Amino acid sequence: MLTSTRGRHLTFVYDPRGISGTIAAPIAPRPKRLKGLRLGILDNSKWNANKLLRGAAIALDNSIGFGETKYYVKHSFSKDAAPELIAEIVQNCDIVLTAIGDCGSCTSCCIRDAIALEKCGIPTATVVTTEFVRETELQRRALGMDDLHPVIIKHPVSSITEAEIAERVEQICALAPDVWLGQSLNAAGENRAGNTAGNAASALHSCHDDESAFNALAFAACQP
Repeated sequence: MLTSTRGRHLTFVYDPRGISGTIAAPIAPRPKRLKGLRLGILDNSKWNANKLLRGAAIALDNSIGFGETKYYVKHSFSKDAAPELIAEIVQNCDIVLTAIGDCGSCTSCCIRDAIALEKCGIPTATVVTTEFVRETELQRRALGMDDLHPVIIKHPVSSITEAEIAERVEQICALAPDVWLGQSLNAAGENRAGNTAGNAASALHSCHDDESAFNALAFAACQP
């Protein structure tokens, strides 16, 4: 930028990076155990997100024993969940599983939804694919919640077989409990994957048989 003062030209150089005003925000307090908690499922309506979430919810319930499971659908994956929907989830759930982040906008919005829930005291496991891990890091850093770790599964998700969906369900089941409990991913996660492997296939079979009823429940759950 050039300007003139009494016939002299002065040059001002501006740093294009700006100044970050991010305030660090802690994640929600973690529970000591998951059994008996109310699980909330937030489906962002991306292709195959519902299959992943249905399968994981059933398999996790079989191995953990939740007190209740409630299903919610966000009808636009490229927008943050409405404040009213976040408030309803906070009112009715103790922990949340949300998916799927497998592109730029949906990953960003999933992380923003999770941070909104975490700030309200709800531990949230956000499922993203390997190709968008960096996006989650940038979003978490920008919003001041670096300690919110996602559940990372293989990419892609939109065009995969039933067997590949079952494999990704196992990955979710192995990692989501550690995110909810605030534990490091370790051998316990690997053991949990083995324990839930059998549940994943049967869970997906149940989901397929009851798909119409489940979708009706999911859509009804997020209506006023």
